[in-house]
Amino acid sequence: MPADASSGAASPNAACPIPTSADAQPHALLRITDIAKSFGASRVLESVSLDVRAGETLGLIGPNGAGKTTLFNIITGFLHADTGTVLFEGRDLGTMPSPARARLGLVRTFQKSLVFPTQSIRRNVAMAVRAQGSGAYRWWGGRAAHAQADATAQALIDGCALAGRGDELVADLSYGEQRIVDMLIALAQSPRVLLLDEPTAGLSTEEAAQLLALVRQHHAQTAVVLIAHDIDVVFRECDRIAVLDLGRLIAIDTPEVVRQHPGVRAAYLGALAEVQA
Repeated sequence: MPADASSGAASPNAACPIPTSADAQPHALLRITDIAKSFGASRVLESVSLDVRAGETLGLIGPNGAGKTTLFNIITGFLHADTGTVLFEGRDLGTMPSPARARLGLVRTFQKSLVFPTQSIRRNVAMAVRAQGSGAYRWWGGRAAHAQADATAQALIDGCALAGRGDELVADLSYGEQRIVDMLIALAQSPRVLLLDEPTAGLSTEEAAQLLALVRQHHAQTAVVLIAHDIDVVFRECDRIAVLDLGRLIAIDTPEVVRQHPGVRAAYLGALAEVQA
């Protein structure tokens, strides 16, 4: 994964200039430009521009209320920006709805697991596989599609900490195990860009490690954008880190550079920067 690349667009209101680089970079799978969003008189995002490159993990951090989840909602079509554009593989997504974006490969998870507790692990994952395929729920050929989805789901399950447990009901799993099922559902949709909103929140160290290992298994094919308040996770797992503060992008660069960025230290990291150094 690239570890020495950086880019960004400076905001006139940023505490410090956003670092940039003229070096050749991997192509951007996802590019957002001048995104702004208000709710009534409250400005939540202000002229945010960044890109997500093939094969990288981009961290997205900032204080509570900085606009991180709102930005995810705009990227994935749950909200529409007041101004700005979202390009996915060069295509302007405009007002494309969320399901269509997911079928293109722009997939997200939420802070709360979205699973079917009364169904088995395999059934949960297989439904995601079938939803991603064209005509997966049609009557003609449905039996073959169902069998293929089950096989794909089983392969995903066998490659993680839940191997051999595909027939268990999700309701019988621990919270951490349900988060793994939630991740399997996301991966079953063959994401090109996977947006993870606080995936390790509430998990033990061991459970968080299992979840992140699952993401890394599929990372060669998938770029990842990670929202997390666990600074250890962000600085360990991410190639670049973007920092939002009061709706503005104040930095985007490698973990080493972001850790020393004066605006980031003042707005968010503070003494944590010294601990991580």
